Parts: sequence; structure tokens; C-alpha cells
Amino acid sequence: MKAMVLAAGLGTRLRPLTDDRPKALVTVAGRTLLEIVLGRLRQFGVNEVIVNTHHYAEMIRGYLAGNRNFGMRIELSHEEALLDTGGGLKKAAWFFLEDGAGGLSADEPFLVHNVDVISAIDLAGMVRFHRQNAALATMAVQARETARPLLFDNEGKLRGRGTTGAQGAGLKVLAFAGIHVISPRIFAELSEEGAFSIIDAYVRLAAQGETIAGFRADGAYWRDLGRGEDLKRADRELRERAVEK
Repeated sequence: MKAMVLAAGLGTRLRPLTDDRPKALVTVAGRTLLEIVLGRLRQFGVNEVIVNTHHYAEMIRGYLAGNRNFGMRIELSHEEALLDTGGGLKKAAWFFLEDGAGGLSADEPFLVHNVDVISAIDLAGMVRFHRQNAALATMAVQARETARPLLFDNEGKLRGRGTTGAQGAGLKVLAFAGIHVISPRIFAELSEEGAFSIIDAYVRLAAQGETIAGFRADGAYWRDLGRGEDLKRADRELRERAVEK
């Protein structure tokens, strides 16, 4: 199975830690965020990964080379200008559509994982859920406070964003956890160009009848490490428990 790690962000909320390094190489519990995510993916069975870069890209290249790519095939997708999550994924389409034994068929999904997210979300269960729903994309979602609420129906399908009218329409307000399972056929559906949010594309595609599913991951350990205080909390938690399991 293949995966993409979204690591191109500037990490401005983590300054001053990101003044001299990319967010992906910030450490928590003695390991970089990139190592933690790659280890989680490798444990799941992923052996081919593409990582998008922008800020201190050569530092990431050197870090991976110095660690022999952690025993994986790792490609880099450099962005001269930040492309956001959707534009970054679209730029990396070649990796998921390449010919040969490593290529994917139209129904073989791949994972996309934010570099600043650590979790014990059930990736195997998420992939099964994606297949069972014949989804174009599946997002790990949770019932928690968020500044970017998404709306899902009782079948777990994305129906929009925001909170207005959710209760009356019987919709659930959920938060995205930064992990996706995506079918390669999505690349034929991404009409957006340049920098764009993949969530914006998901909302558009859902409105056009595509199945964008939400996989409930409420009980799983999960942390977004976008701020310094989040790092400190995760550092304590990682030292106390093996959250990669």
C-alpha cells in the first residue's frame, strides 16, 4: 500500500521551534514527527511513501537519506509555492498512478496522513470501511470541538460544512482528524488548479453525488501537534504509552 505524508506547511504555530527546521523535523519524546508518522505507516504495511516539502526541504532530504528512508521507498514532492492539501495531493498524483508493479488500480486506495498528527486510529478498519462504502475518499472524524466543522448524515456521508441547520436536518457535526483513505480515481475528479484545500474539493464532490465518507474514530488516541502546548502534552503521553500500537 502507498501513502502520502503532508509535511510542506510552515509550522508557524510552532515557532520558535520551526525557525531553523521544518515542522516535520520537530521532535517529541525523542523522535521527529516525520519518524513517528512513517513508523505508524510502516507498521500498518505501507512501504512506499511520498512526502511533500517546502520549508527547509533539503533538511528533510538529508534527514531521510541519513536514516536510509527508514527502510521504505520514499519520494519527495517539492512545492516552490505552497499548494495546500488538495494542490499538494494533485501534484503527487504521478506517484499513485505510475505504471508497473508499484502502481495502483482504480479501486486500490492509498493513505494520506498529516505529519503533525499522531494517533492510534484503526487504519485497517478505516480501509475496510472505505471499501465497504465504495467511497471516493474517507476521512477519519471525531465528535469534538473544532473551528472547521463538517456535516455527515446517518450513513456517514459528507453533506456539507458548518453547523447551521445540522440538528434539524439530522446531521452530525464532526471534526476531521487529518487522516484520509483515498481511491486513485479521485485525480480524474479534481478540477481545481493551483493551491486548494482537499476539504473544499470533498464538499464539492459530495454535492455532486460522490461518496465522501466519515470513519468514526472517537475512542482512539489522537493528537494534533500544531502548537507548542500540544507537543508538551504529547511528549508526556508518548513516553507513557505506545500510541503507535
